[in-house]
Amino acid sequence: MNNRNETTLSKISSMTGFGSSNGIMSDCSWTWEVKSVNGKGLDIRCRLPQGYEKLDPLARLAGGKVFKRGNLNLNLTIQEKPHQNQYKINRTLLNQLIETAEELQSNLKGFEKPRLDGIFAVRGVIEPLSENEYSSDYPILEKEILLSLDSALSALFQSRIEEGRRIAMVLFNQLKKIDKLCEQAEKIVALQPANIRKRLNHQIEELLEALPRLPDERLAQEAAIFMIKADVREELDRLKSHVESAKVLMEEGGIIGRKLDFLCQEFNREVNTLCSKASDISLSKIGLELKAVIEQYREQVQNIE
Repeated sequence: MNNRNETTLSKISSMTGFGSSNGIMSDCSWTWEVKSVNGKGLDIRCRLPQGYEKLDPLARLAGGKVFKRGNLNLNLTIQEKPHQNQYKINRTLLNQLIETAEELQSNLKGFEKPRLDGIFAVRGVIEPLSENEYSSDYPILEKEILLSLDSALSALFQSRIEEGRRIAMVLFNQLKKIDKLCEQAEKIVALQPANIRKRLNHQIEELLEALPRLPDERLAQEAAIFMIKADVREELDRLKSHVESAKVLMEEGGIIGRKLDFLCQEFNREVNTLCSKASDISLSKIGLELKAVIEQYREQVQNIE
């Protein structure tokens, strides 16, 4: 493959890929796993451990700077050693328990007010402090975790480029097949005038038998309508033009998935018309083959960013 084709393929990105990165600082280690699948737009979802929720908007912002389409999942896993002999009270949960107890006490007869030690015994009310909650190094830790996310996103970007290169090779080959089928159809169309003339004469004879006094103007109109319906050259020309537009888009690269998807609709429109107008079995067969290749092309285009 020449350098120009290599450059072209490297400009096309898939929406499917995976990336990861690891980091460690003091007694804390972490892993980012990021993956993406097809999507109409850009949808970023973060899964972060408790205590790291504030990273959510920063992680989404980082993902949005790198990608424009796809459903992205950013998953952060933290392994840290809890700080010994230091605890915190989950005041949100504690207040909820107290309010519930007071409500039950006022509404239910015989309901005794719960003891404080009983409330504190509820799981989650008292929690050990994690490293990031007492350490003055937390801002540095946060920065390191986000830098690690950048590495994971870069790995995902490269993964999508590699997948895009593979898809682009398939797409270019399918466009070649469409071109070749159009050439075959044109050869058949070139041989059609004699067949069309023969069929037209036969139809005129049938019309004259049914309507012996049919005016010459009416005969000319019927002949013109028949010729227009039988001529598929215009559809083939438009189809080839759309194929060339697809090639240009793929050579330019970038965010082209939606544009290629629109061209696929145009491909189908022309081929459907060709099949409906085809008066030759060979031409109908080529039309069906074109529909099959175009559908395969469209399926691959759904993966392009």
